[in-house]
Amino acid sequence: MYIHDLNCDWMNHPFMRNSFQLKTEAELKKIIAAGVHEVYIDTSKGLDVANAPTEAEVQASLTQEMIAAVSAEPTQIIRVSLEEEMARARNIRGQAHKLVREVMSDVRLGKAVQLEAVEGMVENITSSILRNSGALVGLLRIKNKDDYTFLHSVSVCALMVTFGRSLGLDNEIVRQAGLGGLLHDVGKAKVPDEILNKPGRLTDEEFDIIKRHPGDGHAVLLQTPEVGAIPLDITRHHHERMDGSGYPDKLPGDQISMMAQMAAVVDVYDAITADRCYHKGMPPTEALRKIWEWSKFHFNPQLVQGFMRCVGIYPTGSLVRLESGRLAVVMEQNPSNMLQPKVKAIFSTKSNAYIAPVMIDLSRSMGAGGADAIVGHEDPVKLGIDTERFFSV
Repeated sequence: MYIHDLNCDWMNHPFMRNSFQLKTEAELKKIIAAGVHEVYIDTSKGLDVANAPTEAEVQASLTQEMIAAVSAEPTQIIRVSLEEEMARARNIRGQAHKLVREVMSDVRLGKAVQLEAVEGMVENITSSILRNSGALVGLLRIKNKDDYTFLHSVSVCALMVTFGRSLGLDNEIVRQAGLGGLLHDVGKAKVPDEILNKPGRLTDEEFDIIKRHPGDGHAVLLQTPEVGAIPLDITRHHHERMDGSGYPDKLPGDQISMMAQMAAVVDVYDAITADRCYHKGMPPTEALRKIWEWSKFHFNPQLVQGFMRCVGIYPTGSLVRLESGRLAVVMEQNPSNMLQPKVKAIFSTKSNAYIAPVMIDLSRSMGAGGADAIVGHEDPVKLGIDTERFFSV
């Protein structure tokens, strides 16, 4: 058979490629050992299998499941407008990026993590999320591949705070979750740059080195006075999987804490939506669909469901196609209906040209700034559309 997609995030399989012809029993055993339970096969290049659903059938089914999953009323509250929060969010993004870079540099030099500075930044991030989570979370989706390692940690922090709040967790637990998010990859400071930034797939030996970073980060934080149990847990266990196929401890689901289970979802979501030196990020809606599919084995389905309600089926900053034929950037979620966010229409597929940007609240009726609907999501890279310049005010 020809493997079209191994159907798991790249950090959970050791293969040089995601698509290849399956030739040996050893390759098959390697796939199973990596915790892969289901794969997509290309029947035009290899053998078929009887009664298997097609990719289109699977995607249609997953989309219906996702829509049902976000039907429950979300708990997030928007306190100020996107316009009001955007400038503050940009400032926080810049400061947090600089801080994580400094933390990584200190760890490489054998210095201790300056916990006070990190805690102060988590407070700033939390304050922004409380005012309007869409501003900072949307901005943090925009990363260039050179800054990924640092901004990924900031993104995971912001998403953990947003996720924890949406679940109604205690404020101190949310703060500790954010701290764990900001520090979760501190062990990568111990990984050589030539491996961390390698433009191709890793060898087995290099993959083993990368897989040490949760344990290395945990060891660094153990030497940090007054660091709490939650950041320690998140740092060590954010790559554990519910079926026991994760690392470093191969814990089964009932031994993985809720915080680590949340971090696993958030970490993978941010990783697979970002451009990296070896692959292009996928659109957020597609990423959520993949994580929902993988939750049968790798993630807690209830937490994935909660995360989708938290960020929306069409997350802030993503590109969507409207019933009218326009393409629009999602600007803000509608807490009462996650399928009807506020969007900015920017492109006409009928005239194949940019249009003067128009804000549309899809929850409103004709004459009240609405009267359109999302029919699907789009990949801005494939269409050559730079959504970043429109996600601003």
